[in-house]
Parts: sequence; structure tokens; C-alpha cells
Amino acid sequence: MSIRIGILGYGNLGRGVECAIRQNPDMELAAVFTRRSPETVEILTDGVPVVKADAAKEWTDKIDVLIICGGSATDLPTQTPEYAKMFNVIDSFDTHARIPEHFANVDAAAKAGNKLGIISLGWDPGLFSLNRMYANAVLPQGNDYTFWGKGVSQGHSDAIRRIAGVKDARQYTIPVESSLEAVRNGENPQLTTREKHTRECFVVLEEGADAARVEEEIKTMPNYFDEYDTTVHFISEEELKKNHSGIPHGGFVLRSGKTGWNEENSHLIEYRLKLDSNPEFTSCVLVAYARAAYRMAKEGQTGARTIFDIPPAYLSAKSSEELRAHLL
Repeated sequence: MSIRIGILGYGNLGRGVECAIRQNPDMELAAVFTRRSPETVEILTDGVPVVKADAAKEWTDKIDVLIICGGSATDLPTQTPEYAKMFNVIDSFDTHARIPEHFANVDAAAKAGNKLGIISLGWDPGLFSLNRMYANAVLPQGNDYTFWGKGVSQGHSDAIRRIAGVKDARQYTIPVESSLEAVRNGENPQLTTREKHTRECFVVLEEGADAARVEEEIKTMPNYFDEYDTTVHFISEEELKKNHSGIPHGGFVLRSGKTGWNEENSHLIEYRLKLDSNPEFTSCVLVAYARAAYRMAKEGQTGARTIFDIPPAYLSAKSSEELRAHLL
């Protein structure tokens, strides 16, 4: 039987999940849930219903895993605990500073509903988190470095769009090249947040909006911009569509470490992602972990989990025998 997937929210991420499901023959899209009027939402998969989000409770016996595709700023902190009472859920909550709080809320809700929830999936948090953990375990004496970009951050762009007076926005995260090279050269620099990245914002204002106020709100936003050198450009909607319609991203996870009795040998682990489409790649991660959530729920597991808690074999559609024969 196919794993029946539901999608809550049909923006860039939800559409990416729909595409990813098509590439996984052991899965099927059961329904798309939206806060918009369902008749206004056109999806790509023939014959799949689009349903009002308020009616999701009527689908609890028709969906194995619900992938929640809202934004981290205001959607996921309420949506994931709410739906974790009814479904096994997956989300991409990416406000790093608030992950412990979000985990606790989802854990309580999922246990109350006898369901499983895997949170903060994607590539960072997500695959980058896993690589940081592996590198720390292998090289316990060392230093961690993570650089993001250059690319569009969905979460940060969404946070800007939530500001009153903003019609649309894109935010680029840009590594400070001199800092990245210092790490690669084995200099083990002590870098502040500001020394690792800059942020560049392209903003379309609503008519009559106060540009100075919007810029100040962006630059002082906690957990998003307040610790970075941030540049804000106000541009037209036409320019945004022409020059900033793509959603590329990527980055680097590095750990430099020492081994030997006197720590005489140096090592550098580097993991890189280069993505044409941030939401489509993130969606593929969510779908792989939906398979894991399905398998773990079948075992009777409940409560919240993160990427650290998931056995790698649970992600793959291949059997254990196939994995040992072809990937080990």
C-alpha cells in the first residue's frame, strides 16, 4: 500500500512536496489542505481534492503523514502542535533559537494524540545539522563552521513579508568570503555572527508604506536580522519578478579538527549543497522523512523527533538488503 501524504499549505514548499511525491513510487498524494478558497487553488496532480484546512479533522483516517508547509515566523508554531494531535506530521521549522520550545510543544501535542511529529527538517536545520553532529562525533577536538548562501532564504523572506506595508520581498544570505577562506586554510578563526554572513533584502512596498519604518523593522528583527550587517533595497514589483524570481540557495558545513597523541595532525571536513531551488530541495527532504515517520508510527512511536533521532535506513524506499548491497 502506498503511503498516503497530505499537504497543508500550497505555496512554493507545498508545490515542491507535490513534485517530490511524484518521484517516490511508494507514496501518493491524498489531499491538499488550504486556508484559501479551495476552488482558487490549482494543483498539478489530477484527481486529488483540495480541501479547506478547517476540514482536515475529517481526513484523519485517510492520511498517513501530513506535511505542514507553512512559514516558521507565525504558521508552524501554532499549526504543527494543532495538527500533531490528529496526524503524524512533518515540518520545516527553521528558527534555530526557538527549536527547543517548538519541540516541547509538538511533543506534548503528538503524545496527547498518540501521533508522531518530526520537526525542523530540510537542509538547515536538517541535513546540515546531521553533518555537524557526525563531524563532531568523528573529530571531538575541533571547531564547527556553517556558512549559508549565496541564496534566497525562504524563512527570512517570509518574515519580511509579514511586516506591515510590505507587498513582496526576497532576502539573500551571503557568506563573507574572507572568513570562509580562513576556515579552509586551517586558521581556525573565532568568528562572530556578523563576520560570517551579510544579508541583502529586496523589498516591494505597498502604496503609501513608510520605507524608513519598514527598513528599521527589518534590521532590528530578533533571530533574523539584528545580528547581521543588513542592506535593504526598495524596488518595484516588476524588478523583483524580473531579477529575483528564482529561489536558489546552498552553503557549507565545515569542521576542522586535530588527531594524534599530541594533536599533531590536522583535518578538515567539508559538506556542501548547491541548490537551484531551495523549496524543491527542502520538499524532497520532507518527503523522505515522511517515509520515516510512517514507519516509526507503525512501530507505535509517538511524540516529537528531530533529524538526530531517525535511523538513516528509514528514509530509503530500498530494503536493508538493497542498501547493504548497493550503498554500503
